[in-house]
Amino acid sequence: MKAFIHRYLKVIDRFIMGKYLGTFVFTMGIFAAVSVVFDVSEKLDNFTNKHASLHDIVFQYYAGFVPFYLNMLSPLINFLAVIFFTAKMANQTEIVPILSSKASFNRFLRPYFIASTIIFIVSFFANVYLIPFTNHLKNDFENANGITDNDPTKIEVHMQIDKHTFVYLQNYDPTVHTGYQFIMEKFNDDTLREKLIAQQVTYDSVKRVWSLKNYTVKYINGLKEQYINSTIPKDTTLDMHPSDFVVYDNVYAAMSLKDLNKNIDKEKLRRPEVLNNLYYEKYHRFIYPLSAYVLTIVGVALSSRKVRGGVGLPLGIGILLCFTYIIVEKFSIVFSIKGGVPPIFTVLIPNTTFGLLGYYLLLKAPK
Repeated sequence: MKAFIHRYLKVIDRFIMGKYLGTFVFTMGIFAAVSVVFDVSEKLDNFTNKHASLHDIVFQYYAGFVPFYLNMLSPLINFLAVIFFTAKMANQTEIVPILSSKASFNRFLRPYFIASTIIFIVSFFANVYLIPFTNHLKNDFENANGITDNDPTKIEVHMQIDKHTFVYLQNYDPTVHTGYQFIMEKFNDDTLREKLIAQQVTYDSVKRVWSLKNYTVKYINGLKEQYINSTIPKDTTLDMHPSDFVVYDNVYAAMSLKDLNKNIDKEKLRRPEVLNNLYYEKYHRFIYPLSAYVLTIVGVALSSRKVRGGVGLPLGIGILLCFTYIIVEKFSIVFSIKGGVPPIFTVLIPNTTFGLLGYYLLLKAPK
């Protein structure tokens, strides 16, 4: 292996890759330590009040917290690492001899490309396989200990459970598995045939049935209508579950790719309005790691020129561009979920925009 590396990677390649990956990993460690310290200081009261065990805090909550935030900040960390050590090389006049030795700028970029490929592979497998699992651990801990500040209960839920049946639930209490003001309508083509109204509907987790209380059923057959009122609870099997009426933050991010595809197929019939969220999450897992290439190109082109003032100016511009990238990505989510733009297009906006910027900066970079 060592002979293979020395044969295909020259000294300059190993030098730049070592600087790149070393700075990246070191910066990752700093961000992880700082984020954990700040989060502990913020959540310490919640941990003590809920009497969470140290084992669950470390191996469940922070086992999900650290990978999630490092993955989210990986473009920022990657960009800053590239700019920092490249600007330092330029400031120490290490790049000029490389380009003066008849090496093209593309040849100079080769070790950057190899290092960013390593980061891309790790990020890709983390996004597709690792992060959903760790997010699931983190979400389970937060939900079990009431760490999240958001009310998970949905209100005014409209849902289609099969081709002919539509249901409505005004609100749902997850603590007692009970919904209020439940309406179910059954259609034959476009004609209403049956309408059921129940004041309460409760899920029995043992029998896996819904129990209707104080309900009224109206049967419609042309001009004839028949009413049935009952105060006796009635058990019925419906293709809906308590999870359909409760939602937590990052619930889609905690799904495996297999579960994500299953939910896409299910929600095509039930709730088409959430499909953009699901599709965006699916495409994002595959497109997001490409930022390793895009931001590396921008960082090298931006910091490979020696400027007066050392690394301060390139680093400042890099931080500004990093936050711009994050803002553009957040806007792309809004365009998809709220604006109705197809997720396959919105998920490409950040990398496409910065890819064009990187190409322009490469044309202007010193050769």
